[in-house]
Amino acid sequence: MRQARNSAAFWIAIGRCRGHEVIRRRGFVAVDGDERAGLRILIQEPDLDPGELAELSELARRAAGPVNAEDPFSSTDLSHLGMRSRQMPIMLRPPGPVDEPVLDVIRVQQPEDLQAAERIVIEGFELARFEPYRPGELFPMALIKQPGVDVFVALHGDVAAGACVRVVDGGVGGHYWVGTSPAFRSRGVGRAVMLGSLAHLADLPVTLTASKLGRPLYESLGYTAATSSTWWASPHVTASR
Repeated sequence: MRQARNSAAFWIAIGRCRGHEVIRRRGFVAVDGDERAGLRILIQEPDLDPGELAELSELARRAAGPVNAEDPFSSTDLSHLGMRSRQMPIMLRPPGPVDEPVLDVIRVQQPEDLQAAERIVIEGFELARFEPYRPGELFPMALIKQPGVDVFVALHGDVAAGACVRVVDGGVGGHYWVGTSPAFRSRGVGRAVMLGSLAHLADLPVTLTASKLGRPLYESLGYTAATSSTWWASPHVTASR
């Protein structure tokens, strides 16, 4: 439930900043974007009623772009929409001390740093649908002015090498788009950007949904797997965090 609520807070913020339609229901939140951003669905309750499932299904059928749905309860079957699914662990870090990062980590405040974070995420997650690159499309400048939302960049020397988004909402922290530029992988960049973004969250529980490759890093930072989340994606689309 913590992950569901935090993820909804993040996507509501980014949807509004992009000018996309945000649909809020008891059982789900949806952000209906254009042909590049697509439709993002965030299941908020384990027991969607028939009306909610029908509305969600219709949104997916008429989506202008790719469809991604996140179900932290693994209770809603979307296979009737021709979507494929995969399991990813929801991880929780309890309140506790945080080490200092070995690289410089900055909280983004300037447009050029936000664009650097965008490029890192697009490259790191291979988001081909956001190419050719359009500055501010993935991370609008208004995003870092949203309450509780911050973007961080880790520097390797003077070069932006890693990025992530941190969201604090309802006394819970969450991390999204934790990525490293391909040229700087296996150099401690992911660890640094996570530590830098955790620095002021030592007194809060923090959640994230981990990829298979990212899980060992998060476990080394004090996260433990709490349950499995089901992520659904339209065919030929990589689920994005």
